[in-house]
Amino acid sequence: MKVEMEIELPEYRIYDMHAHFPVSQDDWLRDYNLEYERKNGPEKLEMLKKQAELSGKDWREDWCFPDPGTASSDFHAVADAWALEVDRYHLGRVVFLTGGGNELLAGAVNAYPDKFIGFAHHSIEDADSARQLEYAVRKLGLKGYKLLAPLIGTPLSDPRFDDVWSTAESLGIPVLIHFGILGGGGGISNGPNISPLSIHDVAKRYPKLPIIVPHFGCGYVFELLQLCWACDNVFVDTSGNNEWIKWVPWPFTLESLFEKYYETVGPGRIIFGTDSEWFPRGFCIRYLLDQLRACRRLNMPEMDIKKIFHDNAKLLLKL
Repeated sequence: MKVEMEIELPEYRIYDMHAHFPVSQDDWLRDYNLEYERKNGPEKLEMLKKQAELSGKDWREDWCFPDPGTASSDFHAVADAWALEVDRYHLGRVVFLTGGGNELLAGAVNAYPDKFIGFAHHSIEDADSARQLEYAVRKLGLKGYKLLAPLIGTPLSDPRFDDVWSTAESLGIPVLIHFGILGGGGGISNGPNISPLSIHDVAKRYPKLPIIVPHFGCGYVFELLQLCWACDNVFVDTSGNNEWIKWVPWPFTLESLFEKYYETVGPGRIIFGTDSEWFPRGFCIRYLLDQLRACRRLNMPEMDIKKIFHDNAKLLLKL
């Protein structure tokens, strides 16, 4: 049973810096699954998919979320549905980090340029990745670059990627990089770039490049704090259910995470996100309300809360 909520949001418009545009063309695990199947066979791949499916069902039940509907191939219909979510919750912008490839996502964003922002999300391991990034920003109008570090087999500090980092820095765009377990239960939790510290040398070489690490570090809190201490061009994104809290040996809560990052990196380097994607859930208002409550229970000044939920995203995106 779906229950409508009467809620009162801040007067300023919330900027969601972390969402995904849900279309059937977007299969971010395709290459990984193909390689796994080649090495280990289809039967084992199906076992892993089943494990991930059951884990996902468990956490949705914990949060009282509906099951995802069938992903659509009609990006116009998905864009229309998401535009209604922006209006419903009086949002400033929703930043879609992925969405079926750069061209498709650009089409969706251009349909609602006053509501959506998109990031390039092609593989950094492509031979022409830097060229693709420049095209995505200058020609398609995308505003950043999203990477999934656990899927990248080469260390991020490898010189082969320097042209990508220098291109991003010269374009003046932020790069958001997921570290830590990818996909939750049954997902990927190992690789040469699993830790946020794997981007340390890049952050040092390109100090004008804003690097955003989502999900409070996704289990790698110590590593992310050390990275932020050393590199003031690193930002922290608050998005997601943060289920990883259950799987680390320290007693974290959403409030304690906000408190720790607030007292270290400060409100100017914390950025709100939800990790919203699929329908019928749409914009995950639950995450927004929980995070606003956490900040207010810590007695943060409203001007600092506004930085987290509004100002910082606008500054990074040059809006």
